[in-house]
Amino acid sequence: MRRPAACTTPLIFCSPHGGRDYPASFLDRSRLPTDAIRRSEDLYVEELYRFVETIGAPLISARFPRAFLDVNREPYELDPAMFEGELPLYVNSHSVRVAGGLGTIPKIVAENTEIYRDKITVEEGLARIDTYHHSFHAAISGLIAETKRIHGMAILIDCHSMPSSVRPAPGGRRPDIIIGDRYGTSAAARLVSFVTSGFSREGYDVMRNKPYAGGYITERYGKPAIGEHALQVEISRALYADEAHFRQSEDFPRLEADLRSVFGWVAHKIRETYPHSIAAE
Repeated sequence: MRRPAACTTPLIFCSPHGGRDYPASFLDRSRLPTDAIRRSEDLYVEELYRFVETIGAPLISARFPRAFLDVNREPYELDPAMFEGELPLYVNSHSVRVAGGLGTIPKIVAENTEIYRDKITVEEGLARIDTYHHSFHAAISGLIAETKRIHGMAILIDCHSMPSSVRPAPGGRRPDIIIGDRYGTSAAARLVSFVTSGFSREGYDVMRNKPYAGGYITERYGKPAIGEHALQVEISRALYADEAHFRQSEDFPRLEADLRSVFGWVAHKIRETYPHSIAAE
C-alpha cells in the first residue's frame, strides 16, 4: 500500500490484478511455463499509477498474481472439479465466472489454457482465500472508511489493463479506455463524467461498460446512495507495453504522465464540485 503524506482527495486507487510475485509452490504445481501463466497479469498497472500519492490519494496493489488468487471475485467462487475433497456448502460453484474457468482460484489463464497438473486440496484453497482475499478486502474497506471520515465520501478507482486484442465494438472500434460503472449503478453519473472527460481531454478514445462493466470490486464497493462510489478503468496494453514479451514500451512514460494529468484534473473537479463534506450524492 502506498499512502500520501496527507489524504487531500476522496479518491482511492486499487490494482488487484498486477501482482508478479509467484509462489514457488504454485509454479511447481502448474503445467505451464511462467510466460504462459503471466498472460492474465494487468501488466505494470501499479507502476502506471504510482503518481497517485502526489495528488493526495492512496494506492493498494496485490503483489500476488491473479492466476494464483483473484480478489476481483466473490471470496468463494470455486469450481468443485478443481479440488480434492468436498467444498463447503456456502461456496458459489454456479457463477458465470466459475463456468468460464475464472473463479476466485482460476482454472485457466488466457486462451483457455489450464493452469494445474492436478487437483488442489480444499484446505489449500480455503487457506489461500483466508490469507489473501480477506486481507486485501479488509484493507480496501479500511481505506474507504478512513477516506469517508475525512471527506464525507469515498471514490474507488479500480485499475486494470486489457489486451489490445479485446473484441472490437461495432464498426471495428478498439477503444483505448473503458470506464465501467456497472451500467450506472456503482458511482454517481457526475463522477463518471469527470473521469470519462478527463481521458477524452487527453485525446483517448473512451467507451463505457462494454465489454467491461466492472467486476466484484466495483459491485461490492459502489454504493453511491451512501457516498461510496466505485468505477473501473481498463486501459489497452497497446498504449504502454510489449504484450508478447511482458515489457514496458517506450510509450510508458507518456501514458503515466497522461494518467497523472487526468486524475489531477479529476481531483480538482471533485474539490470544485464537492467543497463541503457530504454523505451522499
